[in-house]
Amino acid sequence: MDMTPQTWPEWYDGRHINEVLFCQQFLDKHPMKCVRGRLFTVDGLIEDEGQIGNLILEEISGVLTANLSKTVANLLASIKLQAYSPPLPIETDRIHVANGTYFMDGSFTADKSYCNNRLTVAYNPDAPTPKKWLQFLSELLQPEDIPTLQEFLGYCLLPTTKGQKMLMLIGKGGEGKSRIGLVMRSLLGDSMNTTSIQKVESNRFSRADLENKLLMVDDDMDMSALPKTNYIKSIVTSECKMDMERKGIQSYQSQLYVRFLCFGNGALTALHDKSDGFFRRQIVLTTKDRPAGRADDPFLVDKLLREKEGIFLWCLEGLHRLIRNNYRFTISERTAANLKEAMEQGNNILGFLKSEGYFEIRQGAKCKSTDFYKVYERWCLDNLEKPLAASTFIHHLKDNQKSLGIVYDDKCIGTNRGFHNVDVDLFLPVDVPS
Repeated sequence: MDMTPQTWPEWYDGRHINEVLFCQQFLDKHPMKCVRGRLFTVDGLIEDEGQIGNLILEEISGVLTANLSKTVANLLASIKLQAYSPPLPIETDRIHVANGTYFMDGSFTADKSYCNNRLTVAYNPDAPTPKKWLQFLSELLQPEDIPTLQEFLGYCLLPTTKGQKMLMLIGKGGEGKSRIGLVMRSLLGDSMNTTSIQKVESNRFSRADLENKLLMVDDDMDMSALPKTNYIKSIVTSECKMDMERKGIQSYQSQLYVRFLCFGNGALTALHDKSDGFFRRQIVLTTKDRPAGRADDPFLVDKLLREKEGIFLWCLEGLHRLIRNNYRFTISERTAANLKEAMEQGNNILGFLKSEGYFEIRQGAKCKSTDFYKVYERWCLDNLEKPLAASTFIHHLKDNQKSLGIVYDDKCIGTNRGFHNVDVDLFLPVDVPS
């Protein structure tokens, strides 16, 4: 039905659209805020702005028949200008859920407010215990490691990095660990991102994709050593704003609070960063082996998702426990041993320093740095290990000299650099292959 001048909307005069009036009426009908060029409703970030464009098209198609695409784009830009808002606050005292707001003091209201993240799960204090989920976890992990996972998944519900950890879930394959990521997607919705930990470190635009995200999942972690670790370490312990880059947009500063959950066949390692600081940011959980002859349930995820309100309460329990413990995670002896093993695999200097028969720690002894490195090379040859660079070896010893009981000296033996309290004279190889 064609519109007549009597039925034209207020914002149209027969030839032109009054953009100010159109935008005002549009925002009255569809309340939104625009933060750094991105639109938010009370349900959180609008990931696909095409749906807003479609709503605009529905409004104008009754009066316009030409240049629709250009007009929609112009009106969308005008709406963003009129809906401008400063960044929304990062709120750590509440969780915005599908049916209202859960406060960390245990209270709940059905009221909704604008937020960076609204979960896609409803808060239901009477939700039944998620029996299928608990059974799944009992088959996946050792009992002492389940509280750690519970605390970490709860940690991902709040926009905070106070825990300063990332979680690695390691197995041989086929155990079903990646289903945890699918369950978290059902709880977090668009507040979760799936990508590669390698991409986060190497692609300068990838950090901006993590803005306003509670969790990033790498469901098939690349086992190649990271060439750099600067960004990963900074994000895991983020306490201040970081530089963000989006294609075609001037870089800006923003606060990230995303957490990393990675599934793979081994711990994350670095090509050059052998520091404790890199490994200290990891929690490494190992899964149980997949039982021989086990028949996988193709409908397991569907069954788990039917329990998502109960799983959310289970995660909340872990979050409250973590907060009571001042954001210190429950770490079993097994998990602590996993981290030590990962550190030794990523840095064979640690294995060398634990070895016997290659050097002796003895008060009053001295050795040149070059001789100590030659002994380390011999240990690597004997143990089929690839020696790290001499500079890496010496820097590690200097950084850990107090715990090792040795002292670095620029003029330890004559004009030669070396270490006090280390004797390698009896262990120097006659000839170390180059």
